[in-house]
Amino acid sequence: MSPIALKSTILLVEDEPDDVFFMKLAFKRAGLIEPPHVARDGHEAIAYLNGEGDFADRSLHPLPSLVLLDLKLPRIMGMEVLKWIRARPEWDLMVVIILTSSQQAKDIREACALRANSYLLKPSNPDDLAAIADLLKRYWLTLNQPTATGNVWSVALAR
Repeated sequence: MSPIALKSTILLVEDEPDDVFFMKLAFKRAGLIEPPHVARDGHEAIAYLNGEGDFADRSLHPLPSLVLLDLKLPRIMGMEVLKWIRARPEWDLMVVIILTSSQQAKDIREACALRANSYLLKPSNPDDLAAIADLLKRYWLTLNQPTATGNVWSVALAR
């Protein structure tokens, strides 16, 4: 499979360095040239999305069309980041995929209620993670048809 360039930016919100390493490796194995941008906690994710501080330069830190969000994060938990994103009308249709080790029904229900686009469990081996990266690439970056609306991506609705 030949590598492809992302047609949109992915933000990986993950505090575990090993998980970041293996996710970047999985994207590379899936044929994606550009690695995801990384925020290492919920506070950093919000700063990235707001374009604040170290993330002010949008040419280096573009607004993502897809956010991979862990739930168990330092400073601000992932569910709070999801609430924060969904409270902003300009990002109402931003794709947010929960990627977590939590199998708690309470977490799944809350993420669905907050309009997470998907809830995925982190696999325990790199091959399964590569399969997830490949599916994310094929569905969200290839088959799904986003349209640019200003700086925010939204899903094109077929009528």
